[in-house]
Amino acid sequence: MTTSPVSSLTIRLVAPHEHTEAGRVTAEAYRQSYDGLTDSYLSSLADVDGRVALGEVWVALDGEEIAGTVWTPRPGERLSELAEEGELDFRQLAVAPSARGRGVGEALTRHVIGLARERGAHRVVMNSGPEMLGAHALYLKLGFRRLTEREHPVEVEPGRFLDLRAFGFDL
Repeated sequence: MTTSPVSSLTIRLVAPHEHTEAGRVTAEAYRQSYDGLTDSYLSSLADVDGRVALGEVWVALDGEEIAGTVWTPRPGERLSELAEEGELDFRQLAVAPSARGRGVGEALTRHVIGLARERGAHRVVMNSGPEMLGAHALYLKLGFRRLTEREHPVEVEPGRFLDLRAFGFDL
């Protein structure tokens, strides 16, 4: 089965009544992309209430369906230690498995780049797991480059470390 590109997505902040579904989409996207995620980590991915308390969760809507999500900081803040002064970081970009291959991840990434420009950032940065080769290809296609000097094992939950890749997009 082939899927056609999304012709018109709406990207906006998640509404309170969408938190559960946005969390489900995020957790399911990661479950399908990573092996061995613990129930605890999957629960943290599904916790949109917790992410909204610390930043902004954006949803990509294809009609009424949440096709993807991404988490960004509020203006002037950071989500992770990866981001340095003047940089906007993003985390947990997720595309619903049913919406993959239709441009949702690219649209969300371009949205983040636009936010960074609006906020006066000089670079967008993010981490990605080593097995997320499709995501890496997308980021490189969009003009991100590896920031190998910022790569080191990151503790994603107590006792669980991942060798994340770091990427940056200079504005």
